[in-house]
Amino acid sequence: MADNARAKRLADLIREVVAQKLQRGIKDPRLGSHVTITDTRVTGDLREATVFYTVYGDDEERAAAAAGLESAKGILRSEVGKAAGVKFTPTLAFVMDALPDTARNIEDLLDKARQSDAKVREASAGAAYAGEADPYRKPEEDEAAEAAEGDETDDTAK
Repeated sequence: MADNARAKRLADLIREVVAQKLQRGIKDPRLGSHVTITDTRVTGDLREATVFYTVYGDDEERAAAAAGLESAKGILRSEVGKAAGVKFTPTLAFVMDALPDTARNIEDLLDKARQSDAKVREASAGAAYAGEADPYRKPEEDEAAEAAEGDETDDTAK
């Protein structure tokens, strides 16, 4: 079993080799400049590598890019093998990265929260306190209240 540092180095190398080969070496029109390699992960035994990518475009371009990556998998694996110099070249699996979609969902949720905060601010703009502005008792008020209670108990005792 390989150590994590070696797996990390191999993952970084795979990411660089695949990105460079997609940019310069593969002439497939489905793999234009709109495919970006975002991350690569290698298993602990260095046998399998997962390459995460994003595609800027609509669903058709994403499907075409996925098909292009699957067809170029053998060429990319051989390039990784040449660059890595390891005994066994890891198999490559390409996975669409969900990060942009997740970021878009988070931005939508934050926009909704900002809108609801603005509505609350508008509703509370002319509002006043339900009671007094300062709801806490002060020590001098406590003494005055105790003195008033003491006067009331004296009147009831008579």
